[in-house]
Amino acid sequence: MGIQEFREKVNLRLYTSKGLVNKIMKTAVFVASITAIATLVYYYGFPQTESTKVLLINIFKGTFLIYIGNYFVQFIYDFEPLTFLKRTWIEGLVMLFLIVEGISYNLFDHLLLTSFFENFGFDKVGEYSNLLMQLYFLVVVWYEIAKGSNILPKLKLNPSGLFLGIFLVIMSAGAGLLMLPEMTTIEGGMSFVDALFTSTSAATVTGLSVQDTANFFTFKGQFIILLLIKLGGLNVIAFGSFIALFSKFGVGVKQHSVIEDFFNKGNLMSARGMLAKVIIWSIFIEAIGTLIIFFAWSDSIAFRSVGDKLFSSIFHSVSALNSAGFSLFSDGLYEDGVRDNYLVHNILCVLLFLGAIGFMAIFDLFSIKRIRERIKMPWKKMQFATKISLYTSLWLIGIGALFFYLFEGDHSLAGEENPLIKISHSIFQSVTTRSGGLNTVDISALSLPTVVIFIFLMIVGGASSSTGGGIKTSTFAIIWAATISTIKNKKRTELYSYNIPVALVLRAYSVFLFFIVGLVVGCFGLAYTESALIQSGQFTFIDLIFEEVSAFGTVGLSRGPTAYLSEPGKLILVTSMFAGRVGLLTVAYALTKESISTKYKYADGHTMVG
Repeated sequence: MGIQEFREKVNLRLYTSKGLVNKIMKTAVFVASITAIATLVYYYGFPQTESTKVLLINIFKGTFLIYIGNYFVQFIYDFEPLTFLKRTWIEGLVMLFLIVEGISYNLFDHLLLTSFFENFGFDKVGEYSNLLMQLYFLVVVWYEIAKGSNILPKLKLNPSGLFLGIFLVIMSAGAGLLMLPEMTTIEGGMSFVDALFTSTSAATVTGLSVQDTANFFTFKGQFIILLLIKLGGLNVIAFGSFIALFSKFGVGVKQHSVIEDFFNKGNLMSARGMLAKVIIWSIFIEAIGTLIIFFAWSDSIAFRSVGDKLFSSIFHSVSALNSAGFSLFSDGLYEDGVRDNYLVHNILCVLLFLGAIGFMAIFDLFSIKRIRERIKMPWKKMQFATKISLYTSLWLIGIGALFFYLFEGDHSLAGEENPLIKISHSIFQSVTTRSGGLNTVDISALSLPTVVIFIFLMIVGGASSSTGGGIKTSTFAIIWAATISTIKNKKRTELYSYNIPVALVLRAYSVFLFFIVGLVVGCFGLAYTESALIQSGQFTFIDLIFEEVSAFGTVGLSRGPTAYLSEPGKLILVTSMFAGRVGLLTVAYALTKESISTKYKYADGHTMVG
């Protein structure tokens, strides 16, 4: 009997029980995932005794056994096992790792991964590798549940509503976790408003903070902030993937042009592959950044251990690439011992720049496939969107750096004699102001002209589909091109030898108008709620305007008033960060219905403009 014939007989015998066994395993996995969530929250969020630790770790082991069992059941009942292994190779490697670690622990009473890293001075690796694996399995399990669920078709969510909902879930979950006692160094945990503010700031990759990230949060709290930053940074690209994956569950795609703000029509349906590509590239870039930063830290920085130094390297690398603005130093990169660490500044500056131009531009510029194409076919140039992102970013960086050097050379940088160091600070602040949020100078000490320039740069922000905020470089470039065309009395808007469709020009103006209206409303709200703060003389109204622009542009630079805001003021910034990240135009799409018909035209109206 051949292998194929044997396999067919096995398949026939298994076929009758496949449905029942799959239902049993799905139920077991669902219960295990719920149990794992509750166990994770209790284990990491509350103080533990040795006995409770042992109990909770045993529960972890039980959930892992169920995940492993479910994987093997799927393998056995799949009619094409080799195809199944190829399709789930990542999950298979995780299962193999769990099995090896389990055998090692039971036979030799230690974990291989933990022992390996402890030899190099990294502590608590086993504890947090356990956490990462649980999170991985939770994602896999809930994805499988979503595929087989009949709830999504009934909800009939539109893409904009789904996008907003994803962010709200991440923000709410993050706030709940940050309120747990073990997340902060103070007794009793964080207040709800402060936790919501911090969670929103991390998930929207802004960087504003009401508490000192370095000293107020424990390692666990900082780890949660890191996860929120990573989720928030990926969410724009993940949105396209969700649309592609959930379109078959009843989520409309064609009727929502907002989709094109994230993906063009040509690659929308390949968004699942795009998401995997973004995740792989982002982790690869962050890993390289982490490695270089780890060896670039100044010896004057007093890290508690090698593990602490590594985590700080990871945190700042992820924060920079995702334009998050969070730092594990109380004064950011302006802290003593860090402000003169120019190699770290330059590395972070590169990461900030890559995050601001967006992954679509990164793929176009640096992917091996595109480089080979341009070598073989020299007439193939950068894509139109890449040109806008790259050239506009470079122009803005140059303008911002020039003005910073002119206005701050004898002001905040007056004590620095080396012109190259002044240029380094100028370039860094110009790059980070458009969305990065990290600072190498004292932002509260900047001159008023520099503050005005910074406000302009924060309003423009990063590229479309990037981790940056603001109106986006594409919006700014199209409005600029339309303005030039109007001045020159051209009938069409042209940019880089391309014609810009009227619909795109109108959308750019709409994005700009929504952004300005949102800013005005936010500034008005802060002027009302923080009138006592202004009257005290500690801060001026320009400081509040700067804070609002920083929040709405998801930048994270601050002149100091954030920690002193009243609860209503903090909630205004929370709303601003959320609206700035998802975009007010996206909110408008979510709250309004499309026109039933557009096949009509009113009589032309004429009036004076300007």
